[in-house]
Amino acid sequence: MNDVEALLARLVAIDSTSSRPNAPMLDALEPVLQSLGFTTRRVGYVDDAGVPKANLLATLGHGTAELALVGHTDCVPFDPAWKEALTLTERDGKLYGRGACDTKAFIACAVTAAARVKGQLQKPVLLAFTADEEVGCVGAKHLVKTRALDAKRAIVGEPTSLTPVRANKGYCLADLEVHGKEGHSAYPHTGASAVFRAARLLTRLETYSLGPLREQQDPAFEPPFTTLNVGLLQGGKAKNVIPGNVRATLEWRPIPAQGVEKVLHDALALRDACAAEEPGFRAEVRPLRMDRGFDTSPQADVVRFLEGQSGKVPITVAFGTEGPQLAELGAVPVVFGPGDIKNAHQTGEFVPTAELHRCVEVLEAALRHFCG
Repeated sequence: MNDVEALLARLVAIDSTSSRPNAPMLDALEPVLQSLGFTTRRVGYVDDAGVPKANLLATLGHGTAELALVGHTDCVPFDPAWKEALTLTERDGKLYGRGACDTKAFIACAVTAAARVKGQLQKPVLLAFTADEEVGCVGAKHLVKTRALDAKRAIVGEPTSLTPVRANKGYCLADLEVHGKEGHSAYPHTGASAVFRAARLLTRLETYSLGPLREQQDPAFEPPFTTLNVGLLQGGKAKNVIPGNVRATLEWRPIPAQGVEKVLHDALALRDACAAEEPGFRAEVRPLRMDRGFDTSPQADVVRFLEGQSGKVPITVAFGTEGPQLAELGAVPVVFGPGDIKNAHQTGEFVPTAELHRCVEVLEAALRHFCG
């Protein structure tokens, strides 16, 4: 087992599920970075559950970093039945383990690449390892809030099969609550069904999502328009009780050129239309998450560099990354890393060994190119 595989094995052995403190990950990485000459600091916060978290920033040189390598330290939970989840296991050219793909592989590659260029860089470089990406890019948002990161360019680690990703859609959530009046189901006139009211509003939202919402398009994405989904629906107490309350979760993924508020504004307008038709109709739409996308030019130097190194044309994706937060901090972001996102978040997650080693080479070349 060589250097990058050995480091990946150490990281996979740490249960870094988002619900846990991520200090063990940082404790494993920080001494290694310090031994390479990096100055490190932790930007800490406490999550909504009261669990302490921190982002680890490692800098080499002074001033704005020419290049930042950014990876998230947390992982999704794993099935206890997966006995090898915390033991890096190699089979048929693949390295298995929770986080082996998303994104401990990228972190191991970034640190290994930094070790290979030790003492050879002339311009500032930054390695940033964040917390809570899997539960809403919380750590990266804390970096935005504190303005703790300063870089011109950023390679954000995600499993992209070593294909540069120059843009991603935003990610937004809202809680929809529709009110009715409970009553005995044998006497409908004594109440008002929140389920029927919600059905009328959700039907309007579906019609909106299939028509007006698709009018603004960006052909760089697939699908090329903002998507809207109702992923959760709860309501009612019993089969013979007129339901007095229904809650639904709206999710939309706006194309970067479209404001994140558009769907929220239009959903409120549809709510008002229902109220105009039915006296007593009442519903609230409360935003929960309003994350913008990012859209880096295909001509940006960091995108073109990775295109040349990988031999792959830059793409866009519909899922979210920490790219928007890096853009908000003033960096030009591109998402890149070993492994396939389709293999992440499941039992048997893996990263191809060849991609792991090639990623080290690409990141090493990037450090030499932008910071040498």
